This record gives sequence, C-alpha cells and structure tokens, in this order.
Amino acid sequence: MIYVVAKGDTLEDISRRTGVPVEKIVYDNQIENRDRLVEGQALLLLGEGERPDYRGGLSVGGYAYPFVEQSVLEEAFPALNELLIFSYGFTFEGNLVPPRPDELWMIEAAWQQGIEPLLVLTPFSDGAFNNQLIKVLVENEQVQENLIGQLYETVRDRGYAGVDIDFEYVLPEDRVLYAEFVGKVRDRLGEYGYRVSVAVAPKTSDGQRGILVEGIDYAMLGENADKIFLMTYEWGYTYGPPMAVSPLDKVRQVIEYALEKLPAEKLIMGIPNYGYDWPRPYVRGVTRARTIGNVEAVNLASEMGAVIQYAPIAQAPWFTYSAQGTAHEVWFEDPRSIEAKLNLAREYDLSGVGYWNLMRPFQANWIMLNEKSPG
Repeated sequence: MIYVVAKGDTLEDISRRTGVPVEKIVYDNQIENRDRLVEGQALLLLGEGERPDYRGGLSVGGYAYPFVEQSVLEEAFPALNELLIFSYGFTFEGNLVPPRPDELWMIEAAWQQGIEPLLVLTPFSDGAFNNQLIKVLVENEQVQENLIGQLYETVRDRGYAGVDIDFEYVLPEDRVLYAEFVGKVRDRLGEYGYRVSVAVAPKTSDGQRGILVEGIDYAMLGENADKIFLMTYEWGYTYGPPMAVSPLDKVRQVIEYALEKLPAEKLIMGIPNYGYDWPRPYVRGVTRARTIGNVEAVNLASEMGAVIQYAPIAQAPWFTYSAQGTAHEVWFEDPRSIEAKLNLAREYDLSGVGYWNLMRPFQANWIMLNEKSPG
C-alpha cells in the first residue's frame, strides 16, 4: 500500500505496475506536480474501493483552532473520533475565556459527522502558557470552583462531550495540586456523563529534569483523568538542531515509561502533522526553523530537485536543499512514518492516537485511518 518512488518513476509507470489509477494516486497523495515525482517520496496506493488496514482498534483525535480552513478540517473528518477545539483560557479569577473566532460551527460540524468535540482548556496569557495562572488556580479553591462551574455550564450549553486539560510548564511545587484539580474537574463533569483527558509532555523517568516535565506526574494524573494524551513530538523544534519531530525510538521510550505508571487503555499517543525546515549550519540560540506541512515538504523537495531520505531509527523522512546560498535541512512525516507510529501504538495496545494538529492538509494520512467509507 505504500510505494517509495525510485529514480525515473512516473505516475503512469506506477499506475501500470500497481493497477491504481493515476488520478487516484494524485488525489490521495495531493500531488501538485504530476510531471515531477520526488525520488524517495512515499506514496499511499489504494485501489478503488480498497480499505486501508493501518488503524486496528485505535481511537483517533486531533486538535484544531477555530480559524482552521473548513475544507482542511473536513478532509480529516472521516478518520476522527474526537475533535479537540483549541482553546479556552481563563483569568486569575477563574473566569473562562472563549476562543476567537467563535467555535460553535466546529462543534456542530463534528456532531454531524459522528465526532465528539472536546473543549481544550489552557493557561494561555498573551499567546503563551503562563504557569502563574496555573499556580493561582491550583492553590485557590474559590478560583477553582468558579472555573469548574463555568466549564460545566459551557460544556453543557455549547454541546461539548468533555474537556481536555492542556497545562504546560506546571511548577514542581504544584505537581500534586494540579493532579487534584484535574480530579475535581472530572468529579464534577463526570457526574453528568462528560469525560476529562489531560495532555502531558513526553517523559521517560521519574527524575527527569526540565520545565516541561517536573510538574507532571503521570501516575497521579492518570488516577484523576479518563485519558492521558502523550505529546510525543517536538524533539525537533523551532530553536533546536535539525532532527525528526517525533523520532520513533524516543516515542517508544516515553510509552514504555508511561506504561509503568498507567494502563494502556488510558494512553493516547501524540502524532505531529507538520515538520520543520532549518537553515544550516545550526547555531544554538540563533537558528530558527520554519514550520512546514507534510504535503508542503514534498512539494518543496520537488521544486528544489531534492532526494528524500528515510532515517531507519527515527523512522522519519528528511531531505536537504540549497536556496539563495543557504543550505537547508527538512524533517517531516509521510505515510511510512505514520505507519510506523500506528504500528507502535497498536504494539502496546494503546487507547488511540491524537494529532497536533489538523490545521494543514495531509490527505494520505486520513485515508490510512479512514474506517467510515471505502479507501
């Protein structure tokens, strides 16, 4: 089902050998330039009416902002069980702050497709995570009660199926109080049939250092939430050195640690729907990567005449190119890397996978996960 383009391949050649019509290859893989396939490019090849078999019993969710293009979101709908709408914030007084623009259209569209929408709660302030908001919240019962009451009313009145709590940079001294707050949210909302999940930074040991992980206790959060979303991405990130965003060997380490603390049926593995384009050479504190979509990355490789490589340990595609005298290195996701991640989630019998995020097109990925209609 996944074919890697060899040097000299054409769409007509591949179609003739596999029996998959050219137009279907183009559509499924969102190929922009029919006359220039990229050596090393991974193509999803499904015949008419053929069903993919990558998903197994995995649940699938994905995050999206209310300003997502409707056509891009609808492209992902056939694969989704949950739509996590990003995001509601809150004030120091515990007053809920809705997203802009209004997200009601996403809630309605999700239910129409049989997808359950979840309200995502974040401690956002001026566009960034604010751990002082978290500190005031978890240390003040009155602020908590105000916020939880407004959460319940919003979930009920807007038609959400539950809440996903995404608090990052939790201070170490707030570790226990944060887990207890999650439990209070679940106790209140669970009484009315709503569920509560928590997104957590990737962690591999109890003693791991770092501002993203020291305030996060997998075991305690697991006891207080229905599901735990492992944010297993951002090893390759905007200001870091070029590398895979979600290297499979690193993801495996996080899952194995999480399974020491939690049952597999509570765990959701994160998958990135994006990559990065780094200028080279990399200079710490200076180099800044550009975020790039997975389809966009292949189009860039085509435009630049690059050859796509595949890292066997990280299980991720990458390539290099030069433009205006500057060398670049690009890491992204393709059907091969997605297959590897889905296999990993199935290997450990996890509850499901979740995408950050649904803002960019990736048709082949959603077709691989589509259980609702023939491929």
